[in-house]
Amino acid sequence: MHPPARKRLPANALRRVALATDALRAGRAVHLGGAFAMLAAEVLDDAALARMRRERAFLVLTHARARTLKIRLYTPGVVALPLTAGMDAARIRAIADPTADLATPLKGPFEAAREKLPDAFAAAVKLAKLAGLLPAAIVTRVRAGAAEVSVGDILSYEQNAAASLKPVMRARVPLEGAEEAELVAFRADDGAPENIAILIGRPPTPGPVLTRLHSECFTGDLLGSLKCDCGQQLRGALDAISKSGGGVLLYLAQEGRGIGLINKLRAYKLQDQGFDTLEANERLGFEADERLYAIAARILSLLGYKSVRLLTNNPDKVAGLKAAGIAVVERVRHAFPANLHNRVYLKTKAEKAGHLF
Repeated sequence: MHPPARKRLPANALRRVALATDALRAGRAVHLGGAFAMLAAEVLDDAALARMRRERAFLVLTHARARTLKIRLYTPGVVALPLTAGMDAARIRAIADPTADLATPLKGPFEAAREKLPDAFAAAVKLAKLAGLLPAAIVTRVRAGAAEVSVGDILSYEQNAAASLKPVMRARVPLEGAEEAELVAFRADDGAPENIAILIGRPPTPGPVLTRLHSECFTGDLLGSLKCDCGQQLRGALDAISKSGGGVLLYLAQEGRGIGLINKLRAYKLQDQGFDTLEANERLGFEADERLYAIAARILSLLGYKSVRLLTNNPDKVAGLKAAGIAVVERVRHAFPANLHNRVYLKTKAEKAGHLF
C-alpha cells in the first residue's frame, strides 16, 4: 500500500510562497508544482528567457494591462501572448512596464491565446504581485526552478497569512498627540513585514471601537509627500482617536493600495505623464485598489474587537471589513484640506472611486 499523502500545512505553504517570491525577485525561475515554470517579466534577461523557450512559452498579463495594449480579452482573469521570435527580454520588459510606453510606443498588434488557460497562468501573475513586481510573467512547461510552489499555495496565500498572524511584542510608546499609546506587532508565518496595531487610551472591548485602517505610505507618512493625504490622515487619526478617549489604529503593510513602493513610484511617474491615480494603476496592470482586509480583521479579532466605528472616506473599506467578519456600526468622516499637489488626486478618488469627503 502507498502511504497516505502528507497534508500541505498552511505554514509550509506560506514559506514556499516566500521562497518563490525571493527567487522571482532575483530573476530565477520558479516551478509551479505541476508541469509549469515561470519567470517574472520585470527582471527577465535573455539567458533565462532562452531556457524557458525550450518549450512553448507565453507572456501572461492582467486584463488591466491588456486593455491598455488593446489586446482582446479571450480568457478570464489574464491573457497569454505566445512568445514570437522577435520578443527578446528587453521587448518583453517594455510590454510589461507602462513607464516605457513613451520610449517604445510601437507595440503589437498582439494575438492572445483563445484556449482555456491552466490555473498556473493566473497564479504566476499573482505570485509576481506578491513579490512586489510588475504583474507580468513568462510561463512555460519547463519542469525546473530555483524554488517550488503550488498553484494552491499561491491562491490560498492571503487566507493562510491572515490565519497565521500572531502578536510577537507589545510596548508602551507615547506619541505626539496620543501619549497614552501601546504598540502591538503582529507577524505571519511567511516572514513578510509586520503589521502594527496602535492602541490609544482605553478602547472598549469587544467594541464598537473607533478604528482607523491605515495603509503604510513611505512617501506620505515619513517624507511628508504632498502628492497624497496619507500623512495628514495618519496624524489626524491618532489625534482624533486620542481625543475620543480611545481606539485602535492598524498600520498595515499595504504600500500603494497594495501594489508596493516601487510600483507606487511607477504610478507617480505615469501621473506626471497625465494619467490619474486610478488610470496609472490600470496601466501598470493592477486593479484600482489591491488591498484585502482579512489581515485587518484577524488583528482586530486577536485584540478582542468584534465591531468598529471606522474612520474612513472609502466605502470599499467598510464593505471589505464587513466581508472579513468585523461589524462596522458607523463610518466616521476623515477628510483633510487639499493642496496644490494632491487636489486632482483627491478629486479622482471622489469622482471615480466613490470616496466620501
